[in-house]
Amino acid sequence: MSIRKILIANRGEIAVRVARTCREMGIKTVAVYSDADRAAVHVRACDEAVRIGPSASRESYLVIENVIAAARKTGADAIHPGYGFLSENARFAQACTDAGINFIGPLPEAMVEMGEKTRARRKAIEAGVPVVPGMKEPIKEGGEAEAKKFALGIGYPIMLKAAAGGGGKGMRLVIDPKDFDASLATAQREAVGAFNDARVYIEKAITRPRHIEIQIFADKHGNCIWLGERECSVQRRHQKVIEETPSAIITPELRAQMGEVAVKAALAVDYVGAGTCEFLVDGNTKSFYFLEMNTRLQVEHPVTELCTGADLVRWQIDIADGARLPWTQADVLRNLRGHAIEARIYAEDPAKNFLPSPGVISELRLADGPGVRNDCGVESGSEVPRYYDPMIGKLACWADTREHAIARLRRALGETVVKGITTNTEYLKRVLELEEFARGDYDTSLLARGQERLLAEDTKDLDIAIAAAAIWQLEQDQRAAPKLQDADDSAWAKAGRLAQMRKGFSR
Repeated sequence: MSIRKILIANRGEIAVRVARTCREMGIKTVAVYSDADRAAVHVRACDEAVRIGPSASRESYLVIENVIAAARKTGADAIHPGYGFLSENARFAQACTDAGINFIGPLPEAMVEMGEKTRARRKAIEAGVPVVPGMKEPIKEGGEAEAKKFALGIGYPIMLKAAAGGGGKGMRLVIDPKDFDASLATAQREAVGAFNDARVYIEKAITRPRHIEIQIFADKHGNCIWLGERECSVQRRHQKVIEETPSAIITPELRAQMGEVAVKAALAVDYVGAGTCEFLVDGNTKSFYFLEMNTRLQVEHPVTELCTGADLVRWQIDIADGARLPWTQADVLRNLRGHAIEARIYAEDPAKNFLPSPGVISELRLADGPGVRNDCGVESGSEVPRYYDPMIGKLACWADTREHAIARLRRALGETVVKGITTNTEYLKRVLELEEFARGDYDTSLLARGQERLLAEDTKDLDIAIAAAAIWQLEQDQRAAPKLQDADDSAWAKAGRLAQMRKGFSR
């Protein structure tokens, strides 16, 4: 192998995960970090570490020149971009090539064609791949009037989507034309913050959509395969929360059809490495439409690894080093087994509209047992900074059936302990208990429609706390004024005082 040292141009759990595979392969690793991440787990997971700037990502992890300089300084001969940040930035991939550094991902040309969403749509159309009706080019500066006309032409509801990236950033559902301007401004602002690129395009919104993605892999010798699908329809504000494979809606015939289409799209741009073709599947007709291609490893790749037994990061490194794919399509079909499900653990408070909850983790205990996998970027004593995405880890479980996998994940979430900050673990358990989810009969509106049920427990906990405080206060009142007890001690009187106290507490 010619790759001897890899700089991991990322942070958190994905940097730790890549470092582990590199260690197994005998490859040295270099971490990069901002000021906020000086003591982060991923820094210690690597053999070397280089500071690349202040805490804000736009001054550190998103600065191409700083990352390239760190690779040169440490003698890294390859860079793994992880996901997010610069992972789908063609200019970064080209900068690596220009510096003589092996970029572990597709060629810059393929990233330009598929990483930019409207270009990907055009390529898909040219390749005969079905796509959701939408714009072939991003909205031009000053072209709001033309964009509004286009939106009316395809009909509302529509989606505004960032052209330069995914992950739910820079994405807005617009149901009413009067909300177009405000939604566009918000989408553009989010796109700049996440990708440093304000370009946004319009796409028709599909009713009852299932978000299904196909994992593909291609080598430098013209071989390309698909490795099954992932169901990603459990989303909050277009951000995936729970992912599973296989999907309850996909038949073997539909899986093969979607896989073949994904491979066709990849071959159309001479793709190399790991990629994911994302589709919307109409929940009523089972028709599917190409959305976009993510030219990188996905956050949810563990479920594919659990159901195939493959190490996708090892595949990425080997293919970047010139190796052929280790499997044929027949091997994939032979190795697919069981069911896997993953939950993303965020430092956020569901009871406060999912407000991020940065701070110091005073105690962290991760679940264990058969079929349980933790991809985590923090530990006891870690500080979760406010500058980045609040995801602190992923919990994935595998079992022989979907029902068993869900039960295992529910158990594992119950054993996961995170103290010092607020997380969404209880919320995730409630999602798993939704009747629609248990049946496998859900779409991307599941969490929005189930919001009251999902947050009811938080309200219940608040009620219990308020009631306990109220009862304590009543006892204190009674001790202080025993003469009043007989005169005002009826159940209705207590209920009235509890109501008044609840009103006071809830302000």
